[in-house]
Amino acid sequence: MRLSQLFARTLREDPAEAEAPSHKLLLRGAFVRKLMAGVYTTMPLGLRTIRKIETIVREEMDAAGAQELRMPITVPAEPWQQTGRWDAYGDELFRLRDRHGRDMLLGPTLEEVVTPLVATEFPSYKDLPVNVYQIEWKYRDELRPRYGLLRGREFYMKDAYSFDRDAACLAESYRIMYEAYARVFDRCGLNYVVVEADPGTIGGGINHEFMALADVGEDLFVRCENGDYSADTEAATPRVSDVLLSGERGPLTEVETPGAATIALVAAALRVEPSQTLKTMMFKSAQGTVAVLVPGDREVNERKLSRLYFPVPIVKFEEADFAAGGFMKGFVGPQGLPDGVTVLADHSVLAGKDWVTGANRADAHVTGANVDRDFRVDRYEDLVEIREGDRCPNDGGELHIGPSIVVGHIFQLGTKYSEPMGATFLDEDGTAKFYEMGCYGIGLTRIMAAAVEQRHDEHGIVWPKAIAPFQVAVILANQDVPEVTAHAERIYAELLAQGIEAVLDDRDERAGAKFADADLIGYPVQAVVGKRGVQAGTVDLKLRATGERTTAPLDGATDAVRALLVSAP
Repeated sequence: MRLSQLFARTLREDPAEAEAPSHKLLLRGAFVRKLMAGVYTTMPLGLRTIRKIETIVREEMDAAGAQELRMPITVPAEPWQQTGRWDAYGDELFRLRDRHGRDMLLGPTLEEVVTPLVATEFPSYKDLPVNVYQIEWKYRDELRPRYGLLRGREFYMKDAYSFDRDAACLAESYRIMYEAYARVFDRCGLNYVVVEADPGTIGGGINHEFMALADVGEDLFVRCENGDYSADTEAATPRVSDVLLSGERGPLTEVETPGAATIALVAAALRVEPSQTLKTMMFKSAQGTVAVLVPGDREVNERKLSRLYFPVPIVKFEEADFAAGGFMKGFVGPQGLPDGVTVLADHSVLAGKDWVTGANRADAHVTGANVDRDFRVDRYEDLVEIREGDRCPNDGGELHIGPSIVVGHIFQLGTKYSEPMGATFLDEDGTAKFYEMGCYGIGLTRIMAAAVEQRHDEHGIVWPKAIAPFQVAVILANQDVPEVTAHAERIYAELLAQGIEAVLDDRDERAGAKFADADLIGYPVQAVVGKRGVQAGTVDLKLRATGERTTAPLDGATDAVRALLVSAP
C-alpha cells in the first residue's frame, strides 16, 4: 500500500464532538468517519484492523468447536413476543413494519432466531452439543450515542450460541468458551479483567463480562482490595452484617416534619444520620405495585430490581401514580401498606432497627419503625447500588470501583429461550427435553476502540502489532532525491516479499507531516529513508511502543526491521 493512493486523510485537530481518546484518534487517524450520531463509516485503515480482530476471533471460535453461519439482520417480531423481549427491550429496539403491516426488528442479538433453527436441525441428544456463531452487524437504538464506537447504534460483533442436553454439559461448553475468550483478548493485546455480571435483557443465570480497563469506560466494575472478588456494579453485592441489632425496640412514634420530603431534609429535621432512615421507593409493573425498602443513604439498583421481574418491565412511580394509588409522595412508609403491594427489602434492612420512615401522610414521619412488628417484608433481595468502600462479600475487604469497557459477555441461559419457544430434543430415554443454552458475545468494534483507549500517547495511537492496520511504515523523507526513492522502494518491496505488512509513505508532503501521521496512525515500526541517512549508508528505525530510535545499514535494513518488529508488543 502506497499512502499516496490510500483512501484516507488524517486530521490535524481533534473533532469538536469527540470526547474519548479513541473517538478523537480514530477520527483523526482516518480509521472511521461519522455519518450521524452513533453510526460510522469504517475507512480502509479501520477495516484492516477490524479484519485482523475478526481473524483472531474466528480462529479461536473454530478451535473451540463452534461452527460459523450467517443469520438475518431483519427478523420477525413473533418469536420476540414469545420470549417477552419485544416489550422488555423497550425503545432500544429498532422496530419496523414491512409493506404487509407485519412487525419486524433489526436484531441486537439473535436467540429467537437460532433456537428454532437448532431445534429443527438437531432434534436428538445424539446431535449435541452444538455451538454456532456468526460475525455480523447488530443494531440498538441508543438514546444518547457517545464515545464514538463505544456506544453506537450499530456495532460489529461475534455472537455464538451453544445447545446442550443438561446443565453439566452446558457448564462444560461455557468453560470452553470462557477460555477461548481469554485467548482472543490476550492475542488482541488488551489489559482486561473478568467479572461477575448482570445478565440484563439477555437474561439467564451465571454470566461473566470481559472488561478492558480504561479511563473513560462507561462500564464500572468493583474489585476487592484482596483480589478475591470482582463484579460489574450492576451485579456486585456488598457484604451485609449478619449481626442483628439487639436491645429494646423504641415505640413507633409519629412526628411532624413540615416540608421534609427528602432524606437529607428529614435527617436534618430529626437530627439523625441518613443511614438511620428508611426509603420506601414505589414501582409498578404488570404484576402490580412494588415497594422497595433500602436505607436512606443507599440507592435502589433498578437493574437488580428489573432482573427479579424480567421479562416483565418494572418502572418507578411517576407523579400521577402516587395520587392514583393513594400514596403520599415524599412521605411513604412501609407500615400499613395494602396487601396488594409487594414489599421488597434489601438485606441491610433486616440488620437495622428503629428506622425513621414516612408516616404516609403529608409533612409527617415516624421513628422507631421495626421489621415484623410495625411493617412486613415479603422478600429480601440484594437491591442496593454498590459504592466505593463497601465491603467484599467474600472476605470483608474494601471494594474499589473502576471504569472499563465491556468487550465480551458470556451467559449460561439454561432453558430461558428454549422453554417459551417450545424448543426440545429427544433424550436417550425418549422423552422431550428443553435445550440448555448458552450465548457468547464479543464486540469487534469495541475491541478496536478499547485498544486505542489503552494504548495511545500525546502523538497518537500505539497499536498492538497483532491488530495494527499495517506493521511497518517505510517513510520516504526526500522523494525528490532519486537515490533515496530507490532505496525506499527496495526496502518496501523486500518487506512485502517477506510477508511483512508494510506501507510506503510516498506522498508529496513534508517529512515532518509524514512523521506526525506515522505516530498518529500508530504503525508499530517506522523505517525512515532520508537524504542524510542514504549518504551515511543508514536507515533510521523507530519502535512506536517505546519511542526508541536506532539506525541500521541500508543493505541490512529489511533484516533490522524484521528483528525490531519481533520485539514490538
